[in-house]
Amino acid sequence: MKIAVDAMGGDYAPAEIVKGIELARDAYPDIEFLLYGQEEKVQPLLQDTTRITLVPAPEVIAMEDEPVRAVRRKKNSSIVLAATAVREGEADAFFSAGNTGAVLAAGLLIVGRIKGIDRPGLTTTLPVLQKPDQSSFVMLDVGANADTKPFNVVQYAIMGQYYAQSVMHVEKPRVGLLNNGTEADKGDKNHRAIHEALSAMDEINFVGNVESRELLNGAADVVVTDGFTGNATLKAIEGTALSMLKLIKGEIMGGGLGGKIGASMLRPVFRNVQSAMDYSQYGGAVLLGLKAPVVKTHGSTKAPTVKNTIGQIHELLASKSADQLVTYFAEHAEEMSALKDSLK
Repeated sequence: MKIAVDAMGGDYAPAEIVKGIELARDAYPDIEFLLYGQEEKVQPLLQDTTRITLVPAPEVIAMEDEPVRAVRRKKNSSIVLAATAVREGEADAFFSAGNTGAVLAAGLLIVGRIKGIDRPGLTTTLPVLQKPDQSSFVMLDVGANADTKPFNVVQYAIMGQYYAQSVMHVEKPRVGLLNNGTEADKGDKNHRAIHEALSAMDEINFVGNVESRELLNGAADVVVTDGFTGNATLKAIEGTALSMLKLIKGEIMGGGLGGKIGASMLRPVFRNVQSAMDYSQYGGAVLLGLKAPVVKTHGSTKAPTVKNTIGQIHELLASKSADQLVTYFAEHAEEMSALKDSLK
């Protein structure tokens, strides 16, 4: 396996990216890495170049750059060159912690969509709390498409199911539709149409509507929604977790000596809670629906998360998840065309 890595993307690049790749190289002996970045900044960080090839990329797409314009103009940037390596067959997957919009644009414009998929969906894995038989669930789209049609969400369900089977090893994933109530007639006309379409698909284990308050309780293995709602929901979950931790810390610090003594005794508990809410342990966000895996991690990613994300990509490549989607949509082209017409 060969993975093209954007060494310049992220708040702590290239140091943490290089460190994470070296950790991943030790953990996955069947992976080779093509590291794209500014030679004068990356080369001094490489202590051992075993299975790591540094490819000079003099330009960098910054976080503040307009994504599509940057991808089109900065042809020698680490993001563009890494994505191009995948398109040309020099690498099997593309990984970055850089500008999210630029990574998505490079995935769409350079790597390319699978034939039959209208809009790829950005997929993330989130934790399930206090449910022994389920540790996580997948949600998509979480931000690739702000304007989404019902047909796109139906395709997300198919892609999410394949992802849960291949990467999470769930044999028959439960697929739920994020809505404002669990009843079948809830939501606007688009949500009702999506519900009806998914209910009629025998190959989808559709469990109906799920509410946002039940997501972390394991209401489904795959949750599908439009990109605007998915992104807002993801940020609400992140914000609530951070706010609760700050609130607890503030109460402890203002609780006098007794509060601090009690907090020191409960430190392992707090550490476990924080670990349970840290979804970076599952890797990055995958842009499903492309011809090869394109994976984006948070800009504040450090070495351990880089390593976890490489493990996630390893699962994607080993299971040939993208190839499975290519086969499915090729075999169901007429069915998808009819479904698209019915959902207009």
